[in-house]
Amino acid sequence: MAGAQVSGMIRKGAGRKSKKAASRSRKATKVSRTRKPEEMSLEQWQVALRRQFAEKQDLRVTNVGSEPIFSEFQVVNPQTGGQYRVAIRGQGLGDNYCSCPDFAVNTLGTCKHIEFVLGALRRKRGSRKAFTEGFHPAYSEVYLRYGAQRAVVFKPGTECPAELLRLARGYFDPAGVLRAEAYMRFDTFLNRADEIQHDLRRYDDALDFIAEVRDRTHLAGRIDKMFPAGVRSKAFDSLLKVSLYPYQREGVLFAARTGRSLIADDMGLGKTIQAIGACEVLARTAGVERVLVVCPTSLKYQWKREIETFCGRPAVVVEGLLAARAALYAADGFFKIVNYDVVHRDVEAIRRWEPDVIVLDEAQRIKNWNTRRAKSIKRLDSKYAVVLTGTPLENRLEELHSIVEFVDRFRLGPMFRFLAEHQQADDNGRVIGYRNLDKIGRTLEPLLIRRTKRQVLKQLPERLDKNYFVPMTAEQMAHHEENRETVAKIVAKWRRLGFLPEADQRRLMIALQNMRMSCNSTYLLDRETDYGVKADEMVAVLQETFERPNDKAVVFSQWLGTHEILLDRLQSAKLGYVLFHGRIASKDRRTLIQQFREDPDCRIFLSTDAGGVGLNLQNAATVVNMDLPWNPAVLEQRVGRVHRLGQHRPVRVVNFVSQGTIEEGMLSVLSFKQSMFAGVLDGGTPEVALGGTRLKRFMDSVDQVTGNIPAAMPHHEEPAPMADGGEPDGSPDAQTPAEPQWEDLLSAGLSFLNKLGTALSVEQKTPVELGPGLRIETDKASGQRHLTLPVPPKKVLSDLAGLLARLAEKL
Repeated sequence: MAGAQVSGMIRKGAGRKSKKAASRSRKATKVSRTRKPEEMSLEQWQVALRRQFAEKQDLRVTNVGSEPIFSEFQVVNPQTGGQYRVAIRGQGLGDNYCSCPDFAVNTLGTCKHIEFVLGALRRKRGSRKAFTEGFHPAYSEVYLRYGAQRAVVFKPGTECPAELLRLARGYFDPAGVLRAEAYMRFDTFLNRADEIQHDLRRYDDALDFIAEVRDRTHLAGRIDKMFPAGVRSKAFDSLLKVSLYPYQREGVLFAARTGRSLIADDMGLGKTIQAIGACEVLARTAGVERVLVVCPTSLKYQWKREIETFCGRPAVVVEGLLAARAALYAADGFFKIVNYDVVHRDVEAIRRWEPDVIVLDEAQRIKNWNTRRAKSIKRLDSKYAVVLTGTPLENRLEELHSIVEFVDRFRLGPMFRFLAEHQQADDNGRVIGYRNLDKIGRTLEPLLIRRTKRQVLKQLPERLDKNYFVPMTAEQMAHHEENRETVAKIVAKWRRLGFLPEADQRRLMIALQNMRMSCNSTYLLDRETDYGVKADEMVAVLQETFERPNDKAVVFSQWLGTHEILLDRLQSAKLGYVLFHGRIASKDRRTLIQQFREDPDCRIFLSTDAGGVGLNLQNAATVVNMDLPWNPAVLEQRVGRVHRLGQHRPVRVVNFVSQGTIEEGMLSVLSFKQSMFAGVLDGGTPEVALGGTRLKRFMDSVDQVTGNIPAAMPHHEEPAPMADGGEPDGSPDAQTPAEPQWEDLLSAGLSFLNKLGTALSVEQKTPVELGPGLRIETDKASGQRHLTLPVPPKKVLSDLAGLLARLAEKL
């Protein structure tokens, strides 16, 4: 408060009970941080946690007001250096104020700082009488009340003149809350109140909130004047250097009018150009001069190119050492582009630059609220924000809350209340499902806009998804089953104990990853052998695809090792490619993308998931997923690089799935996660049940799949043909060996001949492994090349003889 003097210091321990009594008190009031006591409401539990936490704090409190009890206090945390202002007006919830972030959003009316100060004040002489009589100041106040909805409140003092009371009734309702229509004329109230000889105190957070509401109203008016016909307004003809689709115009206006918005359109619908358009509208209607774009490293120069192409404004990529980056921030420039990884070191430089707008691209990068990256981004301040992500919800509701918190920290309320309303837990506190998902979508309507490809791009080419189920070799399955046994033991332990030590959690994650890697090739596990089917089948698929002139393909795998085993095969097949992964420098990434776009002989873009985000690869028409990611959003990001705005051909998506393995079990998990996403954002079902904990559901599906390998595709010593997408054979005859189908036999033969031809086309003096026991060798004396293969079991030869006999009969 202006003019207040430091009048005293309150330190932890002043007037405290004995340590023994304090210990008894703590034990009596201790509540669990993870599980709500049955006798408490959600709010009571959260308040109790803050009071309990306050008892353990070592804070420094200074009275900076003029009263001993009902005063203003500065609270300093010596461990973190945090400083907060606390105003004490009573003991009740909502009576007091703290400037900390938790108080602003928790809707409880208290926080640990308030509870710490109250605890210290209660130990002061005369405090009991003061709290009993209550706080009745002579001065009046205009303050911001925090809760589920913020409100500006007028509170008259004991000496408030009748003239001020009459004036206030024209602006505030009987409960003292500022009326909606009075925001725009609040200056008149203050001017007339100043003419009355009375101490009316108005606080900065209340005035800031009023200014925010007024600015939003003024901005909407200016935008309506500039675009009187909405998406059909002629002003769009000169807004950017390119024309916009109607839905993109809608997104531009929504983001500009809202001020702080989340554009969650499907991948490929042009979120980047909508953000650039919104910034241009804000530049012309709100005087915006500085825009900070935060994006993944791989997209910095793509943003620069698109900004300069679409609107012609200068764009500076911020990179280099800390001093060089600081100089780039300080220099003139409308757009500054920086990657997420350096923001935590650049926070102060960004603050000095004072951006008017912050654009977050691929905002799922801040989905984990407790990471340094998310915390650093949320320390950035700007009046306007445009947040872009096609996947605001990937795995857990906490992720959506974290992203929305940057846009509007009050919108979804405190995390504890949000999860209590939408999560379902069992008796042990484990999440088993979600409810009221449709309500989240309605709550976000004022700040979120989302369109799917199906809704707005009727002209977008068809997308054809196909699952190719491929067999495992015996060597692959040995690795897979060894790790599955480890997983089964750990899951059994978890079911027995109800928890897992950290060491077991690590073992579980390693074993699960080993199971997945074994599905691609044994090379990913031992870096020596290469037993596996997928790589050869991928080459066969692409050779078929490339019979169409100018076709190109993007091949994704989570692991770089998968691409390493593909390189020799692509070179042998004389197929041009580029390899894109996270360790490639930013400047080199541009060269690789340009080569793939412009070189007609470069037909394949091999990429880890570093290329699954933000890249525009519409010159390809085929997407191959060598492995399925845990997350359906990552899968859609991969496909979205090709099936997006600017694509004019049908897009073929090929997913390789190793049959009877963890990959097949993952298909149901991907389906569940996608249903949760749809329930929140796309008007899907409001309730989703996991059918047990997430881990239990997943492990049950793995056990079921690996215990029921389809008999139509037994393990072979050499690669077998792929089965078309869809469900595994579930016919009643699945327990007995199915009679080979001619198309399967033909496909197997063609696959084998393709591998053989590829191997023979390259001059080799060392043996070439085509499979277990199957190799091409060169006679050292004559130079003659020979094919050696193992003799099949007697039963296989007998079955083959019978098959040929039946063929002869038909002929």
